[in-house]
Amino acid sequence: MNPVQATITAPRPRRAFASLDPLRQDACLAAGLAALASLIAVTLGTGRHPDALGWVLLLALHVPLAWRRRAPLTALTVMIALIAGYHQLDYNHSAPTAASMVILYTVAAGGSPRRTAAVGVSVVALMVVLKIDHGVAGLAVTFQITGWIVSMLVLGGYLRVHRENTAAALERAERAERTREEEARRRVAEERLRIARDLHDLLAHSITLIGVQTSVAAHVLAADPDRLDRTAVARSLDDIAETCRTARGELRTTLEVLRDPGTPDARGPLPGLHGLTDLAKAAGVTAELTVRAGEVPPAVGAAAYRIVQEALTNAVRHGGRDDLTVRVRVHEEEQAEGSVRVLRVRVTDDGTGGAAGEGRPPGFGLVGMRERARSVGGTVEAGPRADGPGFAVSAVLPLGEIR
Repeated sequence: MNPVQATITAPRPRRAFASLDPLRQDACLAAGLAALASLIAVTLGTGRHPDALGWVLLLALHVPLAWRRRAPLTALTVMIALIAGYHQLDYNHSAPTAASMVILYTVAAGGSPRRTAAVGVSVVALMVVLKIDHGVAGLAVTFQITGWIVSMLVLGGYLRVHRENTAAALERAERAERTREEEARRRVAEERLRIARDLHDLLAHSITLIGVQTSVAAHVLAADPDRLDRTAVARSLDDIAETCRTARGELRTTLEVLRDPGTPDARGPLPGLHGLTDLAKAAGVTAELTVRAGEVPPAVGAAAYRIVQEALTNAVRHGGRDDLTVRVRVHEEEQAEGSVRVLRVRVTDDGTGGAAGEGRPPGFGLVGMRERARSVGGTVEAGPRADGPGFAVSAVLPLGEIR
């Protein structure tokens, strides 16, 4: 027989007492304390040895301990009545001490400070009434037992507060852990959305430009084969190659983020207003660019760049004209209240199409522009021009308060 097959995994040992339910645990505790009290009754302490009635009272006063956690006040009331009768018959006075201390501790550990104080005062007052006939000796015993009573109540109250603090600390730790997990999931979702937007803007713009440049080269080749304009064809091919190189560089930057998101400079410099000139030159159509803005926050500059890029892509794709003209205007201004600066971006064309041409399903371009604007607290409006043919995209991006 294979020795590995013959190996039997022994079950993990469990503590027998801990595996019991609370009622059985308390019943076992009551039985143990009853045995201890019986031993003390015949060996130690003052008072006479119990007779038949004494044994009945001594053993009976331990029975309520089995329900000490379920009904502590009821158990305490029953035990006080039995203990009072036991002591009044002058049986061994030390025997019930352990049981009485346990029930007082239980009441303090499971109740409010006000209830604990009320129980302590009531028990001490009852004990004074029972011992007042014993003179000075009875009062001395009363003071001694009062010390034990207060000690048990303070111990129970301290452990109750400790449990509450521990439970509160665990709850705060769990809440903090859930918050960290939710924050991590939110950041992952935001990063995935950002990468998706970058890839969409990059690929849609680059592929659209390549398509326009390829169409230009094909038109030159097919227009008059006998008088081929080699210069125009070479220019179109150079534009295609430049577009591919630019797209490859941006794509490499985005993929570096995916491979090593912990690298601080993996994302490279953000695109901004400084890149709008090259963007307009490579648009593949006549683009008129006007920029009247100073230094803006990098996030705002990147959002403006991507909005213009997507607007140019949509204009080229859906403009419907070979002689399309796109006007891009970016400028700073103060809002009506005069306390906040904003960057206004407006891209208009004189084409015949909309954001999605006829027969084409709507894409993610307008959604991406709105998400870009929302990421910096701005807004985007897009739709057919009211002052003539074509399409218009207007964005308002806040720059902060004026100082």
